[in-house]
Amino acid sequence: MPRIIVPENTLPSVAIVGRPNVGKSSLFNCILKRRISIVHEESGVTRDRVVAPASYMGRHFQLIDTGGLGLLDGEKRSADRWDKVIAEQSAAAIEGADVLIFVTSVREGLHQLDKEVAQRLRTSGKKVLLAVNQCDNDEGVAAAVEFAELGFQHVYPISCMHNKGLKDLLDSLLRTLPEAPVTEDGETEEEKPFRIAVAGRPNVGKSSLVNALLGEERVIVSDVPGTTRDAVDIHFLFEFQGESRPAVLVDTAGVRRKGKVDTVVEFFSGMRTENAIRRADIVLLVLEASPDGVTAQDKRIASLIQDAGKACVLVCNKFDLQRDEHQVKELEQSLRESLPGMNYAPVVFISAKEKRNLGRLLDTTAVVLEQTRIRIGTPLLNRVLADAFEKRTPPVIGAAPLKMYYASRICDLPPRFLLFVNNPAYCASHYLTYLKNEMRQAFGLTGLPVELILREKPRKVASFHSPTRSPRKKKK
Repeated sequence: MPRIIVPENTLPSVAIVGRPNVGKSSLFNCILKRRISIVHEESGVTRDRVVAPASYMGRHFQLIDTGGLGLLDGEKRSADRWDKVIAEQSAAAIEGADVLIFVTSVREGLHQLDKEVAQRLRTSGKKVLLAVNQCDNDEGVAAAVEFAELGFQHVYPISCMHNKGLKDLLDSLLRTLPEAPVTEDGETEEEKPFRIAVAGRPNVGKSSLVNALLGEERVIVSDVPGTTRDAVDIHFLFEFQGESRPAVLVDTAGVRRKGKVDTVVEFFSGMRTENAIRRADIVLLVLEASPDGVTAQDKRIASLIQDAGKACVLVCNKFDLQRDEHQVKELEQSLRESLPGMNYAPVVFISAKEKRNLGRLLDTTAVVLEQTRIRIGTPLLNRVLADAFEKRTPPVIGAAPLKMYYASRICDLPPRFLLFVNNPAYCASHYLTYLKNEMRQAFGLTGLPVELILREKPRKVASFHSPTRSPRKKKK
């Protein structure tokens, strides 16, 4: 039976911590040299731990962006609904890190909350590097001296906006970090993982499913729509068919209708989700097992997956609300009718809350991932299509019936094939669907979209190697 194994991190780990809105996510993106965490002036944008592999001067480490530690001692927990859960996520990152980068802001000066965060970090027993952000000019660098009061050995004035001071900070980080394990050939062990994105509209249980699969509270779960903002990558090992393959589980933000997106942060969250779908090898589209059926937003997300040509499993969550077998069959039939373009995707009913049917979901996911390895040879492809044409004659559309001459594979993922025919206009849409279904059945392409491209067979042309002969002149 397939299972998920969360391995211990073998790379040294660096957590970026500090109070809200001091530039932690900006520093995270600067070190990685790409935009992963959402950066915005609004306080509390980052909620979950965002983790990514990083490297500097040939050294590899794991970098963690955390939410802001936003409560003073004695403040009530009701100050912000997210303060408690963000603090728990940050505490988990601090506990697992080898080195902490403590970020403060020179523009706001030394804040009382900075002092309390510093005290928490000292009690952690971890190595701490103090970075004072927003030192955009000489005046800012000079003002950074004030933060020496926090009691750390060095103060590193930086500017994430202008990329200043980062070299000194990272050079010091390398001197502090433990060495990463290496393989026999001297290179850091690394294998490209396959990516599984968990997508869906807000509040259908995506984060609950991620936590249930991992067996830990890895991402924040709330009944408030829009809790997840960043696309959170979680590395794990997927064990099936006697081997363990590296994989990444991506918890994405819920995608709302564009007309309902009312903040810049939510707009960027949606962009991160769409990008996660495009980069995924397989998408788990989470729907709600409700009598109300599929919503317009569910259809829009399904269209994103179809347009990206991604393998997919339809995950009907909150199955605990529907226990009658007859109702389940009706729900599946309604689902198929509402999402006709996703007829290739298997359906699994689960309850993330009660952790029901998760084994079946893993089984189905493993089957789909195994199908991504299938490579179809041209002779076999033409034989299957010829049998399909012989089994059911194409209807006459236009001046003549459709004829196929030969076919070739042009892409493995998604499976894409080029069919040379007499005239593409002669192919009825329902007959093209029939050919796709025949190929899916013949090759066992469970969960994979099949794309057939029809093209008119090119006419034979004279070889450019043959010289053109001029007509002979008649003798007078």
